[in-house]
Amino acid sequence: MARSVVGLTRDVLAELSDAARSCAFWELDPVSRGRRPDVEACRQAKEGWVSSTLLEWGCCGQVAYLDDRPAGYLLYAPASFVPSADGFATAPVAADAVLLTTGQVFDEFRGSGVGRVLVQAVVKDLARRRVKAIEAFASRTRHVCRQDPREACLLPVDFLCSVGFRTVRPHWTTPRLRLDVRSAVSWRADVSDAVDRLLGTLRPAGGAAVRGQSARV
Repeated sequence: MARSVVGLTRDVLAELSDAARSCAFWELDPVSRGRRPDVEACRQAKEGWVSSTLLEWGCCGQVAYLDDRPAGYLLYAPASFVPSADGFATAPVAADAVLLTTGQVFDEFRGSGVGRVLVQAVVKDLARRRVKAIEAFASRTRHVCRQDPREACLLPVDFLCSVGFRTVRPHWTTPRLRLDVRSAVSWRADVSDAVDRLLGTLRPAGGAAVRGQSARV
């Protein structure tokens, strides 16, 4: 089985689910979202965001593959690159942190450790770039992006807490959580082994094509 975790590019983005490629809540500013863009416009906004963020800042996502199929992904960038970052009651993101925006483990691979592997890959990338912390606006209500790409795609509180995040600004629906990259330094030496070990034990639940919704990890 071919197993890998790769950085996000436009080519890699094109291999994700339709829902993942058309969920542009984070990439569109409130005015643009208010115009209710169609799915194609959202896809173009997502592609444009990935291209510009790669050019101006660098890697902004990690994607796990199993047998050449995406098993899950996480997206991240400085808050200044994320138009929706200031729209939460628990904003702003700390100046020393990168914002973890959204992600997903596709249904076939849920419960197999892919989410943790992806977080480890993000930590490894950001530690190498000397980023001090990762923050996220999380959901207590498991609000996920469904058919409407304008809905906010938020990561669940319970998932983030399970991989080491802690609440820094409470809120009844969208608290802001934080992971100190230095506190995860012990992961860094084991990231490659963890990726091989966890992905090496994965088996898809069925033979259907990988499909799913964003912000479900």
